Amino acid sequence: MPKIIYTLTDEAPLLATYSFKPIVEAFAATAGVEIETRDISLSGRILAAFSDRLEESQRVDDALAELGELTQSPDANIIKLPNISASVPQMKAAIAELQAQGFDLPEFPDKPETDEEKEIRDRYDAVKGSAVNPVLREGNSDRRAPAAVKRYAQEHPHWMGEWDPESKTNVAHMKDDDFHGNEQTVVMENDDDLKIQLVSPLGKVQVLRESLKVQAGDVVDSTFMSVSSLKAFLRRQIRRARQENVLFSVHLKATMMKVSDPIMFGHVIRAFFTDVYKEYGADMDAAGLNPNNGLASIFKGLEKMENGAEIRAAFDEAMANGPRLAMVNSDKGITNLHVPSDVIVDASMPAMIRNSGHMWGPDGEEDDTLAVLPDSSYGEVYQAVIDDCRDNGALDPRTMGSVANVGLMAQKAEEYGSHDKTFEIPFHGTIQVVNSAGDVIMDDIVDPGDIWRACTTTDAAIRDWVKLAVARARATGDQTVFWLDRSRAHDRTLKRIVRRYLSELDTEGLRILFMHPADAAETAVFRMRKGLNSISVTGNVLRDYNTDLFPILELGTSAKMLSVVPLMAGGGLFETGAGGSAPKHVDQLVNENYLRWDSLGEFLALAESLRHFAENHGNQGAGVLGDALDKATEKLLLENKSPARKLGQIDNRGSHFWLTLYWAKELALQTTDEDLAAAFKPLAAELENNAQKINEELIAVQGSPADIGGYYRPDPEKTAAVMRPSETFNSIIDQLG
Repeated sequence: MPKIIYTLTDEAPLLATYSFKPIVEAFAATAGVEIETRDISLSGRILAAFSDRLEESQRVDDALAELGELTQSPDANIIKLPNISASVPQMKAAIAELQAQGFDLPEFPDKPETDEEKEIRDRYDAVKGSAVNPVLREGNSDRRAPAAVKRYAQEHPHWMGEWDPESKTNVAHMKDDDFHGNEQTVVMENDDDLKIQLVSPLGKVQVLRESLKVQAGDVVDSTFMSVSSLKAFLRRQIRRARQENVLFSVHLKATMMKVSDPIMFGHVIRAFFTDVYKEYGADMDAAGLNPNNGLASIFKGLEKMENGAEIRAAFDEAMANGPRLAMVNSDKGITNLHVPSDVIVDASMPAMIRNSGHMWGPDGEEDDTLAVLPDSSYGEVYQAVIDDCRDNGALDPRTMGSVANVGLMAQKAEEYGSHDKTFEIPFHGTIQVVNSAGDVIMDDIVDPGDIWRACTTTDAAIRDWVKLAVARARATGDQTVFWLDRSRAHDRTLKRIVRRYLSELDTEGLRILFMHPADAAETAVFRMRKGLNSISVTGNVLRDYNTDLFPILELGTSAKMLSVVPLMAGGGLFETGAGGSAPKHVDQLVNENYLRWDSLGEFLALAESLRHFAENHGNQGAGVLGDALDKATEKLLLENKSPARKLGQIDNRGSHFWLTLYWAKELALQTTDEDLAAAFKPLAAELENNAQKINEELIAVQGSPADIGGYYRPDPEKTAAVMRPSETFNSIIDQLG
């Protein structure tokens, strides 16, 4: 029997699910739609990876693998909430919590030596980083701002910081010898099985990957970043930030790019604290203090070292004498370099642009910033937007147009850094990509420490991407631009393929263009200022970046985007927008019993999921539920019932109540399905009659600590009690269910 699968994820979205899921289940049941859940949280993925080590009662199924199989079915209907893309510090914290809860998990081996340690590390590596998205995203991405959300943003504009024409904020990136400059691309003529190996000048061969299966038509890339060039670049930017008297910040994606970006993060720390590492580097390395994990991890480790206080003082002195570091939390002394997962490029750069080009300094004041994005592939996009704001001032949410996105991501397209095709080079030699006939199809001369990576993009994914772009262009009439950089080997190849597939489609009357990403960004912002809409058609990484950049400028947050993934097998994946998993919100709930996470993206995704269910299975009631939910969501926005930020006001649970009331009223008044209308009339009346009481019950619990029994794996009973504190509301919903 077809079902809607709701994913259980992490942090704030998971907490919100405890409140919202009972409502969804009750409403869906009235139309005969069954809701099931699958746990793809970080803790759930860890437990599944080590299920064979656990007691029978503790074992969990591999829900992610199950959902991966489901994406190949036309019946797939999955609502995917934001999940943790774990960095190493997050992995270790989650493991420690699970161990404390009684799960027999091994420690995370930083430097595995024995076969057992290597096998353990392999299991953990399969869980960390962006492990979920490549499995579930068996379709390309369609992300846009729904009309109701856009209207609300225009009528209730969010704050935008003013820009000083003399602002010294800029983006710094490498000019050559990076991933962009060293890229090679081939298109496979036949199905094949490739091998990746490193060959020394003396003929020593180290196989890095024994088997990489590819299909005819696949685009296969290889590239590397020179670590010597990276180090020289970082030294120059540190000097530049000090000379220009701006904040120094680094913007990477150490979670999704789980091999390359943590390594680069570590090099930033070594470069910033050069003198410290000259004197104490050997001591810290011997103690296992890896700069890839950030300053917080190093400082914690120093507490256990005999000369730890001396080394910590050296770090403090270096921070005092170097350029001012951008801060994550000035009050607590948490810098941009403390935790790799704290400053994620796709969220941090738009926030900086929105905030007058400023980040927070050590003195607790805002200031201009040098934003360091080592790889040149995408830095120019942000620079183009910064230049526009410096020249023309902040964008106006009341009048600006939208930039939707059609993103290439199906079948793990362009999944740089999120897989086992990225390596830190152990010795000087030549990396070879070898086909089954023994021919070297790509090679790179590399040095120790260089970061080499490959990726594949299937022909079927590209064809589907082009088809989706044309469909969106036809549906909207908006200017549609493929963001492709002719100076990149991959993009040049992609452009030829895209042109071929465009020629097979009806593009009559459509305005479809090709632009360099920096030019495309400049054009998109120019059109936004004129109130015009555009569609950016991008590869996977720019999809990730653009679907935060433009929504944060347009709407104040990327969590309010509608995110639909039409699966290539015919099913649907409905994501709840971008916006991360909001760890700070969990802290507020635990300390104050107040959750300001906004579930708006979840409401939008659920409505699309219900309509998809209706169309695929001829269930009229599901479509009625979806349409009514969209109207209720618009009412929620217009009535300003979204979560506020202060105690004593509506939080996430309160917004769920008001949405439920508006949803029930819409269903009671609709004329398409008389049985549904009859079922919801008494519910709407009961909710409305008890609205004041329910609202008071929801607000009354705020202000005191809340016990949810765990951060990465909260206790279900405790969390349900915290997230469903209104007995009146619960009884009404449970009766419907």
